[in-house]
Amino acid sequence: MSNDVRTTHSNAARGGPASQDRSHYSDAALTPPVDVVEDANGITLYADLPGVSRDKLNLHVEADTLTIEAETDLAVPDGLTSHHTEVGLARFRRVFTLSKELDTEKVSAELAQGVLKLRIPKAEHAQPRRIDVQVA
Repeated sequence: MSNDVRTTHSNAARGGPASQDRSHYSDAALTPPVDVVEDANGITLYADLPGVSRDKLNLHVEADTLTIEAETDLAVPDGLTSHHTEVGLARFRRVFTLSKELDTEKVSAELAQGVLKLRIPKAEHAQPRRIDVQVA
């Protein structure tokens, strides 16, 4: 699997004032940590996406590429100003190249408490199968 990594530094990290204007982050995104578990029937990906709601999550598969894109719903409440920002980006993006053994037509996804669970089963031709032996 390969992934697309893009990072940037906030104004606060460079010693300047923290800015509420994030327009210069338009192409930048955080790379969410992902655990991949494989079993005999396929793979399961667990991606940490804190602050992301279902309507701000975009998953798509094109050919052998899986893309996860999301935006957080976390915002500074009205009347408050952020003086220090550790995570200055509100977007996540991660791209994976999938094996031809996986059936991308049968991907299932669940989002619960900031964790995305993607299940991608193996294609029928890649599934383990038992071969019956005939007695001659």
